[in-house]
Amino acid sequence: MPGGVGRRFSCRRIPRGRAVHFLPRMPIVTATRRLRFNAAHRIHNPALSDEENTRLFGKCNNPNWHGHNYVLEVSVTGPVDATSGYVMDLGALREIVEREVIDQMDHRNLNLEVPFLRGINPTSENIVVACWNALAPHVAPARLSKLRLWETENNYVEYSGDAAV
Repeated sequence: MPGGVGRRFSCRRIPRGRAVHFLPRMPIVTATRRLRFNAAHRIHNPALSDEENTRLFGKCNNPNWHGHNYVLEVSVTGPVDATSGYVMDLGALREIVEREVIDQMDHRNLNLEVPFLRGINPTSENIVVACWNALAPHVAPARLSKLRLWETENNYVEYSGDAAV
């Protein structure tokens, strides 16, 4: 596009006196940061018998725990800032994710040591929703748009908030 990013103009017109001025429309972009953590857990529903838990969760119900090398991809969406050229500074996003999520979960037992997972069966699905709830209030003016949690190199879950069903 001639003139570079941010040179498109929208249909929004702001009258100022007799002249009509067109405001530039900033592109909406999604930026993603990938972070890693290691944690142990046991998938277990206390409302079920030991036999039912073993049948339902298999090796993941090991009473001696098991661990994963997780990868969390955090995506934020918003307009590109005209001054910085960022949706959000990815270094600042990393600091937020580390403070609110990673530092609390890394090398921990998710069943016993993570306050925002207390009382939650730590399946990947439940972990990613809990991470969303911990992060969403802290990324403004960007908007948390997607989390992808890799439990193994073959298995991941995604969450885009309650509206994305």
